[in-house]
Amino acid sequence: MSQKSKGIIGILTGGGDVPGLNPAIRAVTIRALREGYKVIGIRRGWRGLIDIVRDKKADNSGNFFELTEEIVNRAGRTGGTFLHTSRTRASHVPQESVPQHLKDKYTDKVNDLTSEVLQNLEFMGIDYLVPIGGDDTLSYGVRLSKEGVKVIAIPKTMDNDVPGTDYCIGFSTCITRTIELTHSLRTCAGSHERLLVLEVFGRYAGFSAMLPTLAGAANRCVIPEYQFNIDRLCELLCQDRYTNPSKYSVVLISEGATYNGGDMMFQSEETDMFGHKKLGGIGDHIANQLKELSPKFNHGESINVINQKLGYLVRCGNPDAMDSIVPMAYGNLALDLISKGMHGRLVILRNGRYDNAPIEIVTSTKKLVDVEKFYNTDRLRPKYNSFEFMPQMIL
Repeated sequence: MSQKSKGIIGILTGGGDVPGLNPAIRAVTIRALREGYKVIGIRRGWRGLIDIVRDKKADNSGNFFELTEEIVNRAGRTGGTFLHTSRTRASHVPQESVPQHLKDKYTDKVNDLTSEVLQNLEFMGIDYLVPIGGDDTLSYGVRLSKEGVKVIAIPKTMDNDVPGTDYCIGFSTCITRTIELTHSLRTCAGSHERLLVLEVFGRYAGFSAMLPTLAGAANRCVIPEYQFNIDRLCELLCQDRYTNPSKYSVVLISEGATYNGGDMMFQSEETDMFGHKKLGGIGDHIANQLKELSPKFNHGESINVINQKLGYLVRCGNPDAMDSIVPMAYGNLALDLISKGMHGRLVILRNGRYDNAPIEIVTSTKKLVDVEKFYNTDRLRPKYNSFEFMPQMIL
C-alpha cells in the first residue's frame, strides 16, 4: 500500500445488490480523497476480508484495491456494486468455505475467522471501515466495532428493514420499479379479466408490498407480519374484480408471507451463513389456490390468474432520484463522523432529517410494519387516518 496521509478508509458492500451502492461508494471516496485520506475498496463484502493473504508479495488484487476519483466517477451513476458482494458472515464460515490458505488452521464445521479479519485490516492499514449493507451485513459490523475497529455503517436494503433509520438505500428504486411493473402488467390482467398475483421481496418486513399498494398499484397486499386467510383474500380480490370496469384485480405478496398456521415457503433447505433459507414459492401457491377457490366467490365460475415473481427486476439497473441523492448524503455523513473522530455509528435518515445513531441499534431490535397502526387485517391492505406529521415514506 502507498504511504497514507491522514489515514486509510476501507469500503465494502455486502448482501444483496441494490441501486444506490455505487453512488454511496463514490460519495465516500470523493470526499475522503479531497480531505487527504486514501480509500481502499474491499471486494465481495466480508469475503474479501477473509481471503486476504498477509504477504506483501502475494497478489491480493482480487480482494482489495485503491480507489480513485476516475474509478468511482465512472461507476457512480450506475446500479449494482462494482466492488461486488457476497453473503459471507466472517464469524460463521463453513469449513468448505474457509480460504485455502487457512484450511489447516480452521477445521471446525463452522469457524469464526474474526481474528483473521482483524489482522487483515491491520495488514492493509485500515483506520476506518465503512460497510454498506443490510441488517445481516451490518450485524457483523457491530461485532467488529466491539472488537475495536472504527466502523461507520451505511444502511441499504430493498426491504427498508434496517432498524434505527427511516430509509435504506435501494428502497425507493424498489418501490418505483414495483409500481411501474405492476401498472405494466395491468394490461394483460385487464385484457384477460384475470386476477394478478405479484410476489415481491420482503422476508420479515412487508414495506415493499405496503408502499406500492398504498400508492394505488394493487388492491390488496399480503405481508409477513400478518398470517392471512386465503379464502378472505380470494373473496376480496373477486369483489375488486367485479367492481372494476376492466374486470381484474391485483395483489402484492411479500415473499415471507404465510397462511394462517403455516410457515414460510423455501426453494430448498440449504441456508446461507446467516442461517437464511432461500425464499420462494408463496406467490405460485397463492395463485393456484385463488384459481381453485374463485368459483366460490364468482357465481361458480373459475377465474384464471396471472402470476409473476418480480424478483431481480426491481433491484437491477440504475438508481432513481432518491437512491442517487440519499447515498450521496450518507457518504458525506460518514466522512463528517470520521472528521470528528467518531465511530461505532450508523448514518440514518429519521423524521425527515439526516442524523446518526449507535451502530448497536442494528442488532438491538427488529424493524417491521406496525400491523395495528398501518395494516387493515380484515381488508388486507394498508390503512391510515391522517398523513399529518407522518414520515416521508409513511410507514
